Amino acid sequence: MSNLHSEVAAVTDRIIERSRARRAAYLDLMARERENGVDRPMLGCANLAHGYAGTDEDRDAMKTNAAMNIGIVSAYNDMLSAHAPYYRYPEQMKVWAREVGATAQVAGGVPAMCDGVTQGYPGMELSLFSRDTIALSTTIALSHGMFEGAALLGICDKIVPGLLMGGLRFGHLPMVLIPGGPMRSGLPNREKARVRELYAEGKASRDELLDAEIAAYHGKGTCTFYGTANSNQMMVEAMGLHMPAAAFANPGTKLRQELTRAAVHRLAKIGWDGEDYRPLSECVDERAIVNAAVALLTTGGSTNHLIHLPAIARCAGIVIDWEDFDRLSRVVPLLARVYPNGSADVNGFEDAGGTAFVIREMLRGGFMHGDILTVAGDFADYGRKPEMEADALVWRDVPTVSGDDTIVRTIDAPFSEEGGFRILAGNLGRACIKVSAVERDRWTIQAPCRVFSDQAQVQVAFKAGELDRDVVVVVRFQGPRANGMPELHKLTPPLGVLQNRGFRVALLTDGRMSGASGKVPAAIHLSPEALDDGPIARLRDGDIVRLDAEAGVLEALVEAAEWAARAPVEAPPPAMGTGRELFALMRAGCSTAEEGGSAMLAMAGL
Repeated sequence: MSNLHSEVAAVTDRIIERSRARRAAYLDLMARERENGVDRPMLGCANLAHGYAGTDEDRDAMKTNAAMNIGIVSAYNDMLSAHAPYYRYPEQMKVWAREVGATAQVAGGVPAMCDGVTQGYPGMELSLFSRDTIALSTTIALSHGMFEGAALLGICDKIVPGLLMGGLRFGHLPMVLIPGGPMRSGLPNREKARVRELYAEGKASRDELLDAEIAAYHGKGTCTFYGTANSNQMMVEAMGLHMPAAAFANPGTKLRQELTRAAVHRLAKIGWDGEDYRPLSECVDERAIVNAAVALLTTGGSTNHLIHLPAIARCAGIVIDWEDFDRLSRVVPLLARVYPNGSADVNGFEDAGGTAFVIREMLRGGFMHGDILTVAGDFADYGRKPEMEADALVWRDVPTVSGDDTIVRTIDAPFSEEGGFRILAGNLGRACIKVSAVERDRWTIQAPCRVFSDQAQVQVAFKAGELDRDVVVVVRFQGPRANGMPELHKLTPPLGVLQNRGFRVALLTDGRMSGASGKVPAAIHLSPEALDDGPIARLRDGDIVRLDAEAGVLEALVEAAEWAARAPVEAPPPAMGTGRELFALMRAGCSTAEEGGSAMLAMAGL
């Protein structure tokens, strides 16, 4: 791409060079799978009979092997609001496949956790590892050799990364991700956050809090804040793996239905027997991974993707690290402010221009690769928006000006000249921080620390008034090897209250923060983690900690000889119950957060 920004080009080249051997080995494996792997023509008659037995309507068409059989991998459940709309998708998709002479079967289902349900409770310690469970489930679903393409139905936090990770090991097949869209706007996110803070101070009742939460999370579809789930959708658009601008059409609309129908029709056209073969392994290359990172940075997306995108990339033979994110963030302008980085929700973002506006602007400024292979056509098509014209689905150019410049802007007048993330390093290790929602005068915090081993202890100290001061709250033994790296989103209201009271407050942890993390500076994903004798295990109450996002520094201001002489504190015993003991193998073998936080990838050498 001739107008590619020089730093984007340099980071891309850095990734290509670092990944050269792994990427070549991956593409060689995909070529062998295409030529010699298991597929329908090589299956025995008894094997095929088993595969066809549940498909009375399509059996005769399948027997001919004349057209694609699409494997549907679904993350449906109706406890997770974002995935509840998928209930009827498979039956509809089978009909739409027949319209173009193809067939479709449900290849398998994968688990789909709702982090909103498990936040602050033991189930959250299974959350990160559910991603790898989803990847494994996806590979099992596609392992039967019955499919020439796959439709991946998933939206939320770990589900899209897991589907892609598993799908990429069958990268010789074409695949399309099919979203379900966000719920309609309910109680504004800022009002919900206000009630949460009142409840944390004891100024709102449990009934008032529950009413506010239900008014915010009120129907089928993705939560409307710009957390990990909706960041997934932005990144998938930037990788060209949706139908263009399909991310944020609401469930239950004609537009949503027609976008899914178009995805099925398109998938049937990009198989290996046609003239437009677009395998997933060729779509997800180094350029697509950089596009995803840029999309995340320009919209101030979820910090969780500093773990998930490296994991996805490794499944395609690509290695991306936090330095790549940091370098990109320093040149990619911030074009969107969506809660928690602003007041608007994703429906407001979509109305103001949405993914199409952002991608169009990123291409115009040379911040994204325009020459990637997408599932739908040219990548420039992802800078156009779908709409219904009579009964037909069409794509139109987005306006040259924002529909609301308090939500999304052009590259000529960004909210900031930089993106949303910084890397921090020093004698405490290496961490990342999301700065897009943090006021600039809070990018640097220096204060005595108070050390905890879980977030429940923080809540107790807060309620007792022990944190009413300038403080760096340290929560350790929250890394992937210690307890699965749960999100610590329950800390957002009390820390926000302390900041509102005028104190200078920050969080330091080897765990994760929610994709909805906001105004309080948080140094997260600290590596090495406490369980690996990371320096965070040497901190003591009262040590002065300096977090400086301007200079990229994270350090304990302790005299060097004393710091070196300190022994790490003893780790708490592994937790039991809620099935956590069954995930001991995943914890014990887990790679670092920067490497994707995965025992599965570590053991596979990926």
